[in-house]
Amino acid sequence: MTRISSSKTAPESFDGSELNIGIVCARFNDHIVSELLAGALRGLKRCKVDSSNIETVWVPGAFEIPLAAITLADSGNFDAVITLGAVIRGDTAHFEFVAGECARGIQNAQLETGVPVMFGVLTVDNNQQAVDRSGPGIDNKGDEAAVGAVEMALLVNQIKATYPTVE
Repeated sequence: MTRISSSKTAPESFDGSELNIGIVCARFNDHIVSELLAGALRGLKRCKVDSSNIETVWVPGAFEIPLAAITLADSGNFDAVITLGAVIRGDTAHFEFVAGECARGIQNAQLETGVPVMFGVLTVDNNQQAVDRSGPGIDNKGDEAAVGAVEMALLVNQIKATYPTVE
């Protein structure tokens, strides 16, 4: 994902004013996901994405995120999709199945559609780690996913404009 310190590019330099962004949020662990969403909206605002160009949908849990993400991406209405969720390790193997399949599905969504789909799903060992990654600062993983979505959408759009495909 995009971090100011690693890329030397400030999110404020991204002009996402012409972009349409979809956001998929999981209701499971919504006390964390709501904070990730707040971070994503802050990040999009810093990148000049107009709030009227943002569509947010909610799904039951992280396992359902990929289907909604690919549906949004495949619709042709979005330049990028942000996925937000929180999978917190428990006492069973459920964590590995949900986290792994969610990540795989999100990756497949972007590879199958050509639309950037950002992974803003926390996969953490405990609730405190989730709280730490969904706070009010720029280290909020929803914020990072949003900035990454704008950066990737601008890049993909630039590549498509520079190298149009022959049909």
